[in-house]
Amino acid sequence: MKVSKDPKDTLITYSLGSCIGVLVWDPQAKVAGLLHYMLPDSKIDPERSKARPYMFGDSGIPMLFRAAYGLGAVKERLKVYVVGGSQLMDSAGIFNIGIRNYDIVTRLFAKNGITPTKEDIGGSVNRTISLEIATAKILLKVSGKGEFEL
Repeated sequence: MKVSKDPKDTLITYSLGSCIGVLVWDPQAKVAGLLHYMLPDSKIDPERSKARPYMFGDSGIPMLFRAAYGLGAVKERLKVYVVGGSQLMDSAGIFNIGIRNYDIVTRLFAKNGITPTKEDIGGSVNRTISLEIATAKILLKVSGKGEFEL
């Protein structure tokens, strides 16, 4: 996870497969935050969740929003982007990590009155998302589809 309001920063996370990337952007405060979480529920590994809370959706997502608010972001102004949640290396759907990762973000958003601005979820592709703070340019690269601005 990274949160910044430094215009020199570009926040980027690469190769989101079953993982989820949550990007928040307050265009007025010029505060951006990006979380790349791997698993939905921190209760599956309490020791690891203490050491790496951003690895889990249920702990990382609230921390992302609190950190953005701490730099001056305001909930009502936030643009929120959710990407990832693919079904990779689990074609039989045994673990459904991508689906479970998406489920936790949708439940937390519903509970807190947050509506994503845009989503690109599921399938069997990798995604990379980035935001340049100085320009507010958000790019999404989807394997097999190319790169486009959100």
